[in-house]
Amino acid sequence: MRILIVDDEPGLRQTLDRILGAEGYETATASHAAEALDTLSRNDADLVLCDLRMPTMGGLEFLERYEAQHGRALVIAMSAYGDAETAIAAMQRGAYDYIQKPFRAEEVILCVRKAAEREKLRAKIERLEEELSNIRGDGPIVGRSPALIAAIDVARKVARHPSTVLITGESGTGKELVARLVHDEGPRADKSFVAVNCGAIPETLLESELFGHVKGSFTGATTDKPGLFEEADGGTLFLDEIGELPASLQVKLLRALQEGEVRRVGANTSRHVDVRVIAATNRDLAADVTANRFRGDLYYRVNVVSVRLPPLRERREDVAELALHFLRRHNARLSLDVRHIAPEAMRLLTSYAWPGNVRELENVIERALVMATGSTIEPAHLVDLTATTTTAVATAPADAAGAAYTDLSVKRQTEQLERVLIQRALEHTRGNRTRAAQLLELSHRALLYKIRDYGLGD
Repeated sequence: MRILIVDDEPGLRQTLDRILGAEGYETATASHAAEALDTLSRNDADLVLCDLRMPTMGGLEFLERYEAQHGRALVIAMSAYGDAETAIAAMQRGAYDYIQKPFRAEEVILCVRKAAEREKLRAKIERLEEELSNIRGDGPIVGRSPALIAAIDVARKVARHPSTVLITGESGTGKELVARLVHDEGPRADKSFVAVNCGAIPETLLESELFGHVKGSFTGATTDKPGLFEEADGGTLFLDEIGELPASLQVKLLRALQEGEVRRVGANTSRHVDVRVIAATNRDLAADVTANRFRGDLYYRVNVVSVRLPPLRERREDVAELALHFLRRHNARLSLDVRHIAPEAMRLLTSYAWPGNVRELENVIERALVMATGSTIEPAHLVDLTATTTTAVATAPADAAGAAYTDLSVKRQTEQLERVLIQRALEHTRGNRTRAAQLLELSHRALLYKIRDYGLGD
């Protein structure tokens, strides 16, 4: 545990440093509140022992400013005998506990041990909650930005009704989490939730995967096999990346939605299914309808209620909370003891554009945890992030790099970055589009569309 001692009396700082150091704690000292805030902005602590009566800036103002800079350390206030009212005011402003001066060494050690036990208990509770969440399979939706809250409100409202839902948003924004929320908060919560990525299954196998097949209907069909519609009977079927469905299957999906029946490949009769369908896409399906890439009747059938998930660059206020959430999750999973993100590293995270959205942020935090050598993620541990940022700027055309300061269109800037990343992926794979799609975390079909749209073909 790292402890910062803040007091304007040198003798008291030395005494506390000696007492706590003898107990095995890592300590640092500050002679006034401003110095303490500066120290904490560069390297946060687990615990702060802070005097309430100091010149220039007192302990109460320190507490307010430390909270404003999102400090996470517990603060123990130190107050002179007879200054109980000030100590209570400190507790009201967020202090964990207080010690009255003069105090014995045993009192300090006991108070610090209590704080350490509290932190261990809090970390244990968070880890258990995370494990329980993983067991249930309903990963948490983290964030408090207005755009995200609005999307979640719509999802919760439609969850109570059987309407088909279309979730839109860029890759990595958490569309499956929202689909699970709709399922879990609706009347089918105790039934199956079946998910399939329509862009990840070869077209020749997708029909059998969705609707099933009968024995002998094609080479390798040695037994009857129910499809995902039948597996989800009574529950929810989540069709991720529905925009990647080939035209022939769009017709069959529309019929299944309209009639509530599916026919296995090779079968002569249909089977009734009671399935709620939630679809998701990172494409502009309305534009695909106009371009005859997606059936208009199917689009209107799945788009009864639309939930748009904002990209992470539109909710930067959520980045810090998400980063700490992923730190706790992977810290426990990897059995590490990295508990903090340095302020400079957090500033780097919150200023990045996150073209890969929440999924990219989670990957960056996991890599940083593995790279970290102490208990704090530093900017140096975000090498992949800084390399990506530098590469994107360095490889962008001169007019695009200049436009970053004059053209504030999110859409145009995102398209430019996406174009650059696709170019680099194709160069890295020497034109192998299948491998490039894997690096970009896109389906092969989606990459082909983007190569055509950006004029990157041969």
